Amino acid sequence: MTYLLDVSALMALLWQTHEHHERVTRWQSGKALAVCPLSELGFLRISSQPVLGASVQEARKMLKDWKVARKPQFLPCDLEALNTDAPPTTARTTDFYLASLASRHGLQLATLDETIGHKAVFLIP
Repeated sequence: MTYLLDVSALMALLWQTHEHHERVTRWQSGKALAVCPLSELGFLRISSQPVLGASVQEARKMLKDWKVARKPQFLPCDLEALNTDAPPTTARTTDFYLASLASRHGLQLATLDETIGHKAVFLIP
């Protein structure tokens, strides 16, 4: 199985100071991983917020270095928004897009979020 990382999982994996870094690091060992433009953009946006302190260039370097070292599959966002499973609330629009995208490609969406409620979601233990 290949796992599409959502933003929370990617943040935890790449930021050693993240509260779930060890949890995600242990889980991902030996797993086939994937990223998509949405998970990459979310990582860059959040990483460059003042609370984390990385510049956009530093966040891009973190992501690039990890991708070079780990070689995750790159999954294009090739699913139209209206062809996804309908989210139960507007707060789940992006989560359901990512889960639907993963499902379309035979993957699961790996996340730390216990509340998404989509059949293609895999909760990282």
